[in-house]
Amino acid sequence: MSVQSTLSSVIGPDAPARVDGGGEYLSRNPANLDDVVAEIALGGPETLLAATEQAQRAQREWARVPAPVRGRVVAGLGRLVEANKESLARLVTREIGKPYAEALGEVQEIIDTCDFFLGEGRRLYGQTVPSEMPDKQLFTFRVPVGVAVVITAGNFPVAVPSWYMVPALLCGNAVVWKPAEYAAGAARALAELAWRAGVPKGVLNLVYTDGEATFKGLESALAAGTVNKVGFTGSSAVGARVGELCGRYLQSPCLELGGKNPMIVTPDAELDLAVEGALFSGWGTAGQRCTSLGNLIVHRDVHDEFVGRLDAALRAASIGDPAGDVLYGPLLDQKFADNFESILGNIAENHTVLGSESVGRITDSAPRKGFQGDPSTGLYYHPVLLDGLRPDDHVFRNETFGPIVGVTTYDTLDEAIELGNAPGYGLSAAIYTTDPATAFRFREGIGAGMVSVNNSTSGAEAHLPFGGNGKSGNGSRQSGVWVLDQFTRWQSLNWDFSGKLQKAQMDVDTVEPELDFRLPPELGGAR
Repeated sequence: MSVQSTLSSVIGPDAPARVDGGGEYLSRNPANLDDVVAEIALGGPETLLAATEQAQRAQREWARVPAPVRGRVVAGLGRLVEANKESLARLVTREIGKPYAEALGEVQEIIDTCDFFLGEGRRLYGQTVPSEMPDKQLFTFRVPVGVAVVITAGNFPVAVPSWYMVPALLCGNAVVWKPAEYAAGAARALAELAWRAGVPKGVLNLVYTDGEATFKGLESALAAGTVNKVGFTGSSAVGARVGELCGRYLQSPCLELGGKNPMIVTPDAELDLAVEGALFSGWGTAGQRCTSLGNLIVHRDVHDEFVGRLDAALRAASIGDPAGDVLYGPLLDQKFADNFESILGNIAENHTVLGSESVGRITDSAPRKGFQGDPSTGLYYHPVLLDGLRPDDHVFRNETFGPIVGVTTYDTLDEAIELGNAPGYGLSAAIYTTDPATAFRFREGIGAGMVSVNNSTSGAEAHLPFGGNGKSGNGSRQSGVWVLDQFTRWQSLNWDFSGKLQKAQMDVDTVEPELDFRLPPELGGAR
């Protein structure tokens, strides 16, 4: 058993001497379970509360740093991440089993995010607004919310946290970041880069706790008034709990939750392109993205041809050691493997199972043709393409978070849209068609926050809003200028220099029109 490091929470310059007390967690390499990446000293609820108290004190000074200077700190973080890109990507691959090529792309997303937001330090614009009264001027300003508690999942252990941290810090907030335990090493690496870029400890705090300790600590911090914004990325079930808790304290969290993302394949679709998109979005990262393809909704006329091509492509796909050139590696952690096992228990007689030689864990007795590496060392699972899906099936209606995609058929576009919306999620959706009218009608009818045409359900760009509706989120958005509304509040200022009290709506000069006037005949009026 190799151990890279022993890690504990880092919560600022005035932190209490003890920040553990919540037990120990071993972050294991899911491709080689004997490889322990880090030993994590978990804190208790009091650790998160202490971190928010530290952050509240540090935030006041950070907010006084001019926004363009904070933008230079963001720029420095981007350059540091760029200089450490390969090392950070290798750590991501080792700790969560993401294929190295995808891990490089994830790290690049941090760089892109920093590149976008470094300029926003000079563009945190307010407005100059005309008043309805003379000798009076109105202004609006963006002001930081204060302390943001950011709770993230581990399937994107560094990119998604940067979507929160970079704009939050740029806007003058302090951040308490609670990463997933199984991605603790990657989280520490990113935090170290942020501190080296010039973010003070206390302004960025790293807290290691388990789920229940996080919830209790968050409840205490909300009650104490030491947290002003919560950002949460994770399951819809936990997101509902977080949203309910924040609502008790009149706070609106930023919730980025699960997805059951549909892909529509129309009769005029380019089928090879659709197969390529389905393969990447359905089974890339072993189906462990919030934007992973969930349901394939294929027109009846092309169903057999499309499913046949996709089955062949899936059977030929390389699976195995994430350090190699593979479609996907292991599941993230044992708890996700256990969940996927329960999902597989929902396969029924009406389903035709395609995509691999077996179902379940890849072993010597249930091998996968062309597997790269030794499957016995990690949490490797066969891909599943489930044909014959029905709208009332568990697999159709629920996020599966694993390498399984179901297929159902449709006859009309309205039916396809209804099937796409039926599970109640609303994160991402895709359609493959060569008809622009079909694409636009689909966009109008689907409830997803993000829509792709002739592209996969997965993928995000740093300057485009990211987020979902329904069970996928509460309408908040990350990335681009839209996320600034999560980490700033609008403040208005009215400045009266008239030398007297002018009362709005009461002392306003009015000009009354002659409402009984009618145009004369020579100007077209009635004779």
